[in-house]
Amino acid sequence: MMPYHALSPKDAAAFADKHSDLFGDHSQLSAEQLDTTGLNQVFRIKNNRGTSLIVKQALPEHSGLTQYWPVSLHRAQIEADVLKHHAKICPEYLVEVLYYDQELAALLLEDLSDCAVLRHLFFAGQQPERIGLHLGRYLAKTGFYSSDFVLTGPVKKARQLQFNNPELCLVTEDLVFTDPYCNHERNSLSAAQLPELRQLWSDETLQAEVAQLKADYLTKPQVLLHGDLHCGNVLISHAECKVIGAEFGCYGPAGFDTGTWIASLILNLIVQSASKKTQAQPYFSGQINVFWQEFSAEFATLMQKETRDQSFQNAMYQQHFLRQLWQDTLGYAGCELIRRTVGWAQPEELNKFTDQRVKLEVQRQLLALGRDLIMQRRQLTPEQLLAKLV
Repeated sequence: MMPYHALSPKDAAAFADKHSDLFGDHSQLSAEQLDTTGLNQVFRIKNNRGTSLIVKQALPEHSGLTQYWPVSLHRAQIEADVLKHHAKICPEYLVEVLYYDQELAALLLEDLSDCAVLRHLFFAGQQPERIGLHLGRYLAKTGFYSSDFVLTGPVKKARQLQFNNPELCLVTEDLVFTDPYCNHERNSLSAAQLPELRQLWSDETLQAEVAQLKADYLTKPQVLLHGDLHCGNVLISHAECKVIGAEFGCYGPAGFDTGTWIASLILNLIVQSASKKTQAQPYFSGQINVFWQEFSAEFATLMQKETRDQSFQNAMYQQHFLRQLWQDTLGYAGCELIRRTVGWAQPEELNKFTDQRVKLEVQRQLLALGRDLIMQRRQLTPEQLLAKLV
């Protein structure tokens, strides 16, 4: 085995050629470096016939992340395993992992160059259809088939160990549930936000609810989560919807992924409405509605038809499970909206604003809505959520 080192473009091409038969003999390979975030580096390897693959390698240090948290190369193993495990359940929605090298912390992936990042499509004012449908099916199937409804106790506990991801889970715990609710150095703050933020930091009732959601994230290993499901980790073409970027994967509450996804759509709704580029509200509200309807219907059908544990075949329990999952979804969506507004590494959506007054108003809306979703999650119905977005 080759010891770990950061791959050069030439190394990445050799890696792809060695671990795939796709290029064939006598191929002339070129390597294009697509992205270096500091956390990973990504190369597109292409031959002279136009065939291409992606090499993604985890890097040992990140200028911001490793300053605060110990982050090992093991995250690449987690990402490979989550993508492969979810692909066994619904391969139509996952980028294909062709090879993983543990020593180099490098993944060889299919190239989805025909697809565009969903976030970039939203930036361009496009409104791709069926997003809610695809993500609803993806999360319902991967959630159900990694849960106690299907797995025996010993198998489920073994899976929890396999997908144990303490380092990146700690990042989530701090960034989503802790930092935004105090004056932490990692927060992204402006002087104009201070009145709302002081209110947030002194709101003990809100912080009690966030503490409950954090405790559930820590102690409720219901399903195998993607862990970071936002519009930057979804790729779209006319024919495909593919999920990438699963290095934050772990076992956790089923409502975490659904809440993070809904929050990503809400963020884009509010940002685009403020930008007045498109008629954002009907589209994003519609996609949120379709997403939840598809997710809940698919999950309910799977519970009714595929549940193996006799105890969990009880219809009243299944109804209770879905009600609680909706409440968790709202709570985690609220936490995500708040952390995206004031937490570390603000999203590209907010950084696009050049008018600081408009940006501040958007941030105020996001904070207020995030608080409402957390505090009202036990009462709000899906219809009432949509009404809040008008």
